[in-house]
Amino acid sequence: MRVTISGLPGSGTTTVAKILAERLNCKLISAGEVFRKMAKDLGMSLEEFSKYARENPEIDKKLDKLQKELAEKENDVVVEGRLSGWFVNADLKVWIYCEDGERYKRVAKRENLSYEEAKRRTMERERIEKERYKKFYGINIDDLTIYDLAINSGRFKPEEIVEIILKAIELKNHGNKR
Repeated sequence: MRVTISGLPGSGTTTVAKILAERLNCKLISAGEVFRKMAKDLGMSLEEFSKYARENPEIDKKLDKLQKELAEKENDVVVEGRLSGWFVNADLKVWIYCEDGERYKRVAKRENLSYEEAKRRTMERERIEKERYKKFYGINIDDLTIYDLAINSGRFKPEEIVEIILKAIELKNHGNKR
């Protein structure tokens, strides 16, 4: 089974995807990991590669294509990334979300920033990404109709979210046996 986990920065997608892949005993493909591998392959630091990618839109397209190709080589895989649900032919597509203030707190903690700086950076990043997704792919990131589940990570712990996803997989598999 292929499962995609998507959401905005600080929503908890990486944490949930790691736990889910462990529980399913399957491979995890992370857009962030693919991005880091591309930087390494070009002999660049993440900061250098991020600046390079900002100036070269083909990097995003290559990243999305590579993520799709890697995922579709696997029978059982969890794919985590903002656009994974849009690009990967998955059996279950999950969107993780939570209240913006909570996301900013999480980003601040993860990146060792003040709350205000995390909020400013996250809002700017989301604005730029939203424009890029629309321009390059015609994707409206706010359109959640492609997802099978949308789960509020502000109301459920990561382990509980994984339990919800596992139950959805069980129900989906049961439905396929009819």
